[in-house]
Parts: sequence; structure tokens; C-alpha cells
Amino acid sequence: MRENLPVTQSVYAFPGDQTLISITDLTGSITYCNANFIQVSGFSSEELLGQPHNIVRHPDMPQETFRDMWATIKAGLPWTALVKNRRKNGDYYWVRANVTPVRDGERTVGFLSVRSRAPDEEIAAAERLYAIMRKEKEQGRRRHVLHRGQLVRRTLTGRLASCLNVGLRSHIVGMSVLAAGGPLLAQACHAPLWAVATSAAGCAILSAWWLMRQTVAPLRQVVAVANLMAGGDLTRFVPVTGRGEIAQIQLALAQLNVSVRTVVRDVRHEVANLLGSTQEIANGNKDMARRTESQSGSLEQTAAAMEQIYSTVQQTTQLANDGARHARLTAETVLRGNDAVQGVVRTIQAIAESSQRIQDIIQVIEGVAFQTNILALNAAVEAARAGEQGKGFAVVASEVQSLAQRTAGAAKEVRSLIEESGTRVDEGGQRAADALARMQEVTDAVSQVSGMLDQINTAAREQSLGVGQVNGEVSSLDTITQQNATMVDDLAMAANALNRQVALVHNTIRVFRLTDRDTTLAEVDAGELRQTQKTDLVSADGRIDFEHAIASHQQWRVRLRNAINRKLTLQPKTGHDDNCPLSAWLHGPGKSRLGGTPAYDALETAHRAFHAEVDAVADLINRKKMTEAEQKLANNQPLYDIGQQLTQAIRALEGNG
Repeated sequence: MRENLPVTQSVYAFPGDQTLISITDLTGSITYCNANFIQVSGFSSEELLGQPHNIVRHPDMPQETFRDMWATIKAGLPWTALVKNRRKNGDYYWVRANVTPVRDGERTVGFLSVRSRAPDEEIAAAERLYAIMRKEKEQGRRRHVLHRGQLVRRTLTGRLASCLNVGLRSHIVGMSVLAAGGPLLAQACHAPLWAVATSAAGCAILSAWWLMRQTVAPLRQVVAVANLMAGGDLTRFVPVTGRGEIAQIQLALAQLNVSVRTVVRDVRHEVANLLGSTQEIANGNKDMARRTESQSGSLEQTAAAMEQIYSTVQQTTQLANDGARHARLTAETVLRGNDAVQGVVRTIQAIAESSQRIQDIIQVIEGVAFQTNILALNAAVEAARAGEQGKGFAVVASEVQSLAQRTAGAAKEVRSLIEESGTRVDEGGQRAADALARMQEVTDAVSQVSGMLDQINTAAREQSLGVGQVNGEVSSLDTITQQNATMVDDLAMAANALNRQVALVHNTIRVFRLTDRDTTLAEVDAGELRQTQKTDLVSADGRIDFEHAIASHQQWRVRLRNAINRKLTLQPKTGHDDNCPLSAWLHGPGKSRLGGTPAYDALETAHRAFHAEVDAVADLINRKKMTEAEQKLANNQPLYDIGQQLTQAIRALEGNG
């Protein structure tokens, strides 16, 4: 017998209104299990479907219980008993197990198991009984066994009780004999013995036959149909062949069959419609997610382009500021140059005026030289008249005349130079005047350029403000688009979750057969089912399915909300990151490949924070603080924000992977 280890001594108490349902094929492999079964077992649906049902068997259960169960259900009979099961983490839970064969006509195709929480007093009695049965097996003597779910003691009193525990048919035969023997006993005093015996036997046989036909046969039909209904087969109608209370039982069972068939048919029809609708919603959300992601990418590019334009405009504004400043400096320099040129003009004018005064002085010198020459001539004439006495005076007069002539010549040369300088001064003055005019034109042009640069600077500042506003709006739009993309992801996740829930309901409805054409879940190929459940998050070569990782973590909000709505008790540290395949990848293949990179560190931090928030909400649920837990699931709470950070971190690592 399979032994599942390890085990703990912690009991898992699930709500009493929960029903755990599973279906297996003829070999005991699970082909269907409902959400309650999955949640209570602690396994995932991928870990259960296609696996042997004894995956939840607890080692404390005696082998005798399962021997009797298989012997009973293979005989086509239902089996009921208390069973202790093991959860994935080693905890245990008790159930009242009801196992019924699933039939297709006369053929058994699988087994339906329906479990509910067992009462505490029955659990205590079962624990004592199973402990005794385990001890007897160890000692090699079996005094307590099960027969069709009922305890049978292999003692004299036990065998006697078993013999007395006869069926309805034996009771009817015995009662018929007693009923027929009473009147005949009264006649025995007046008739021969052989006649009395013959009459008694005939009456007993006739009475038994009549009672069998009127009571046992209809009840057998009722039991047969009830067993089929218990196995999910609603294709058989209940024939009303009895009388009195038997007929009423048959009518009630027939009405129950019709009512259940109607409900199942209507639910199946609506679920089929709902399944199509949810699939359309899921497909629409996927398409919207792709478009929103594309729009988000375009807006990111636009935002980047606007950022570049904004940077360029700021640079242009700075250049305009610098140009205006340089233009002002140039204007100031030109103004200083204009002042300098004006000073040169004034200097040239002063030189011209000085030259004029020099000419006047030269005229005076020339006049003096002329007069001196005249005087020298006169002196020479007078010296000649004086004779010898005037020779010395004549020499002086000659020298004075020579000096006067040289002075006149020098004055003439100076005049010529002054006239030439005057001409050049006039030309310089004209050129200075022209330069002054040009400098004034340059000053005016620089002033115009400075004014234009000031206008450009003002326009650039206004443009910079406008581009800044546009950039802010684009960034805001990009943020909104990213939030919309995140919301679309959430909607897609919710639609997928709804689709899965509808699929589960659809499978639950498939437990019942309405027509002979319906295929039961027990006939699903367990091997093929086991292969289809292999959706590992991490592949054999150490690579991770990032989309699966995102979806599995987004599913946590749905799981927590379902736990709130259904008032479930969650396993302690149910969302601990050590239980997450992504965590195993982060501390295994992922760390060896990407450990130490910023993207890896960001993902590890976000993942740890996310599971800490999940555990915090789960703790509130376990402490029955449902309102606080519900508030924690709102979109403005840390769990939502950290979930978005985790999604972004996974996508960032995917881009680096």
C-alpha cells in the first residue's frame, strides 16, 4: 500500500458545508476533482488530475478499509465509511466518504466519490477502531474487518449479529411463514399432520411470492435507480409499479429524477452559453491588451521624442540667451568703437584746425622772412655806400639775407607739407566720417539683431513652456496608458479566472449524464490527462515561462477574494515565497544565470514583498477579519501596487533574459 510521508499531527478543519467531489477511472486515477477537493487537499489541480487517488491517503488508515471499499464498489454497490486523508503538507483531515460506481448501462466505467466533514464523535470512534485494526494486523490476527462499509467482528457474538442482520427478503419470507402458520396451527388439532404441513407450505410460498412481487421487486428497482442517480446517471426513469407507500416512494424518486434532470440541463445550457461569453471576453481582453501594449509603446516613443524636443528647445533657448547676451556685448563694443571713431574725428578736426593755425604762423614767418630779406637788401645797399667802413655790415647783411631766404624756403616747404597734411587730414576726416556712419549702421544692425534675439529668446521660452506642458501631458498620458494596460491585464486575468471557473462548473455538471450519448468524466483517459496537466513554470533546462509566472501571481488576488467570499481557512504561510516555483527558480537556475544584475535584484525584492503582502491578507482571512482583508485587495493598496511592480520586474528580467 502506498505510504505518503511526511505527516504532521495538525488537523485541517474545513467548513461543514463544503462537499469534496472526485471521479476516478476503473484503476483509481483521478479524472475530475472539484475546487473544494483541490483546496482541502493542498495540491494543485495539475498535481491531482491523472494521478492515483491514493495520493491523499493517510498512513494511519488500515489497509482493510480500502480492501473492503474496492471489493464493494467493484461489486457495483456503494460504499460509505469514515476516512482520514493527508494534505500535501502532511496535515490531516477526516471525511465521510461515499463512493458510488459510475455506470454506463450495465457497464461500470468509473467511481464517484463524495465527501463531507465527519462529526467529531464519529471521528473519535473511527480513530479507536482503526488503531485496533492496525494493532491486530501487526499481531497477525484480524478480529475486526469491514464488509460493505460495515464493521464485522470475527467473534461468536459478531457472527451471530451478522447472521441476524438479514435483508428485507429474508424478513418477508420469515414473516410469510409465521403469518401462514398461525391459522394452520389452529386447524392442526382437527386435521391430519400431512395435510396441515402441506397447506402451511403452500400458503407460505404463495404469501412470500406475493409479498416479494409487491414489495421487494419495486424496492429493488428503486434502489437500482437511486444508485444510478448517486453515480450521476440521470438517464434512467423510475417505473411506478408498486402500490401504496411503495408507489409513493417510486413517484417521489421519479419526481426527484425529473427535477434534478431539469436543473442540470438548464445549468448545463446556461454554463455553455456563459463559457462562450467568457471566452469572448477573454479573447477581447487579450486583443485589447495587445492594442494597449502597442499604444503604450507608441506613447513611450512619443514621450521619448518629446523629451528630446524639450531638451533641444531648452538648448535653443540657452543659445538664444547666449546670442542675445553676445549681441548686447557686441552692441556695447560697437558703441565704444563709435565713440572712439567720433574721438578720432574730433582729433582730426582738431589737427585740421591746428594745421590752419600753423599755416597762419607760416604766413607770419614768410612775412618776417620777406621783410628780413628786404631789410638785408637795404642793409647791403647802405653798406655799399659806406665803402670800407660798411664791409662788415655788408657781411652781416648778406648772412641775414641768406638766413631770410633759407627761412622763406623752409616756410615754403612747411607750407607744402602742411597743405599735404591738410589734404590727408581732410581725407582722414572724410574716412572717419564714413567709418562713423558705418559704425552707426553696425550699431543699428546690432541693435536690431539684439532685438530679434530677444524676441527669439522670448519665443523660445514660451515654446519651452509649451513643449514642457506637452511633455508633461504626454508623460501623464503614458502613465495613464500604462495604468490602463495594467488594468487590461487585470481584466484579462479576471476573465481567464472566470473562464477557468466556468470550465470547472462545466466539468461539475458533466458529473451527471442526461442522455446515453453523454460521456462521463470517469471515461477520460487519465494518462492523457496527466500529460495535459504538465504546465511547469520552469522547464527542464532551467528556463522560466514568464507569462505563466505573471498569470500565476495575478491569480493570487482571485484566490484570496474567493477565500473571503467563501469564508475559507487558508494554510499558514499559504503565500510564502518558498512555496512558489518562481522563488525556486530565483534561488536556482535564475541566480546562476542572472544573479547580481539590477533586473534580478529588483525581481527578487518585488517577489519577496508580494508574498509578504499575500501572507498578511491570508492571516486576516484566517482571523475572520474579512472586511480588512477585502480592503487590502483594493487597487490603491500595497498588494496591488507591489503586484504591478512584480509584473514590471518580471517583464524587465524577460527583456534581459
